[in-house]
Amino acid sequence: MAKKREIRTVDITNIRTRSKEDEPLKVSGYAAVFNSRTNIGDWFDEIIAPGAFQQTLKDNDDIRALFNHSWDNVLGRTKAGTLSLSEDEKGLKFDLELPDTTLARDLAVSMERGDIDQCSFGFYVTSETWDYDSEPALRTINEVELFEISLVSLPAYDDTEAALVRSKEIDKTVERQIKLIKQINEVLK
Repeated sequence: MAKKREIRTVDITNIRTRSKEDEPLKVSGYAAVFNSRTNIGDWFDEIIAPGAFQQTLKDNDDIRALFNHSWDNVLGRTKAGTLSLSEDEKGLKFDLELPDTTLARDLAVSMERGDIDQCSFGFYVTSETWDYDSEPALRTINEVELFEISLVSLPAYDDTEAALVRSKEIDKTVERQIKLIKQINEVLK
């Protein structure tokens, strides 16, 4: 059976930038979130199962970070050490050191403004299950062969997050603010 190349797009949020001039801009967040149901082209719903990226992260040491899925717009690469990927209980986490290029600087400005706040990933499905009794049918992706993640403007999955990283001091402030907001939301429920 021939492999079918697929791409999924997801939201990224919580933007932070590194303000020190001697340090490169960094983006971090989640390129995919587990068990987050999304509709694919009004044909079926889809979720990504925990562990779906485990094998590909072991097997592939050359995954790229792109802008808008364009292979002409490489932002980082695991092989070069400018992109790191890991899987945790939430999903596919990434840390990306942006290059000092016009594209990356423009992207950082767009992220700061909130114009670009989503992420996507390109993959081949290596294991999936289907529930045709669900309406619409539900596809669960159990394992993928990942070849890229992308910062993009249109998502398929709404639950991902990414951030430009400013400094540790600002990161701590933002973390405290997020924690406080979560506590307030819990009280209001």
